Amino acid sequence: MRLTRETLLAGAAVALLTLTGCGGSGDKAATDDKVPATATGSLEDLAAEVKCKPDIQTDADEIRQGVCRISDGKFILATFATDRGQREWLNGAKDYGGSYLVGAKWVAVGDQKMVTTLRGQLGGTVEEGASHHSGSSGGGGTETTHSGHHSG
Repeated sequence: MRLTRETLLAGAAVALLTLTGCGGSGDKAATDDKVPATATGSLEDLAAEVKCKPDIQTDADEIRQGVCRISDGKFILATFATDRGQREWLNGAKDYGGSYLVGAKWVAVGDQKMVTTLRGQLGGTVEEGASHHSGSSGGGGTETTHSGHHSG
C-alpha cells in the first residue's frame, strides 16, 4: 500500500483528535487556534525557526538527525529524503513511546510539553507513540536478555 500525503494527514488528524480528547488541559484548544502553517526546509532551516543550532548526530542521504536545545529543553529533529522513509522511521520509533511532531519530511521528538511548544512555531501534527505500562519488573531489559538464565 502506498502512503500518500492525504493518508498521512488523515492518520495524523485522527491521532490528534484522540490526544485532544484524552485528559489534557483546556489550553490545547487555545493552542490549536495558534498553529502556523507547517514549516518546510532542511534540518538547519527548521532548527533556525525555533532558534536552535542542531548538534548533528546522523548525516546520511536518507535521514539527517540532530539534537536541539532551546530554553524549554531539548528535542530531536530529523529530516528525511522521502515521505516513505519518514513514515517507516516514525512507525518504528513510535514503538518506544514519546510524542512526535510531524511535518513534511521532518519529525521533532520530545516530551508532550516540548512537542506542543514546537507545534506553535513549526506547525505540523502531533502523533503519540505506544503507551507502555508503568509497572516494571525492574531492569528495563527485554525478555530476550534473560534467555541465557535458563538451564537446559
